[in-house]
Amino acid sequence: MSCGCSNTDKNNGKNVVDLVRSKGKGEFPLRTHHEIKCVNCSKSFTMKTHVDKCPHCFMVYGVTPCSSSDKNNIKPADINY
Repeated sequence: MSCGCSNTDKNNGKNVVDLVRSKGKGEFPLRTHHEIKCVNCSKSFTMKTHVDKCPHCFMVYGVTPCSSSDKNNIKPADINY
C-alpha cells in the first residue's frame, strides 16, 4: 500500500493527518523519534508515531511515512484534531 505522499498538500497539517489516518498509518511508529517544540504551548515532546499529539496542550501533529525522516516535515493540525 502506498502512503500517498504525493497526493496531499504537505504544508497543511490537517491534510497530512487526514491522509495518514486514511491509509491506516497514524499509529505506526516512526523509524526515528523526533523531539519537537510545540507551536501552541512551546513545550517540547517526543513524537513517536506518524500522528501524535503534544501531551501538554493536545496539539496534533502529522507526518507522512515517506517524509518522516526529516522533522521539518512534521506539521501541526489543530488541538485534539
